[in-house]
Amino acid sequence: MDQYSHQLDGIFQALADPTRRAVLVRLGNGPASISDLAEPFAMALPSFMKHIHFLEGSGLIKTRKQGRVRTCTIEKQQFAAVDAWLSAQRSLWEGRTDRLEQFVTRTQETKT
Repeated sequence: MDQYSHQLDGIFQALADPTRRAVLVRLGNGPASISDLAEPFAMALPSFMKHIHFLEGSGLIKTRKQGRVRTCTIEKQQFAAVDAWLSAQRSLWEGRTDRLEQFVTRTQETKT
């Protein structure tokens, strides 16, 4: 569980930043070069590269260098880990809210 938890920690830290989320949204449309990804952001390339390295370190993207161009692609399997965790949390909380609803309904019925 620690490895799974550590993996999710890195993913959620990566998703916490709006620049990194915007990069992931763009990569959802397909692979892109670093320069194409950096274009809409008002920051120096070294600063932008920190975001790329963070995303790569979390496993959300992969980069590949061909000649002088580094291309990024999204890693879908990491999102499956997030989806699995969120599904488990959703199931847990739906069960809790269902039990709360039943409790409130029974309480109201006994008062009437």
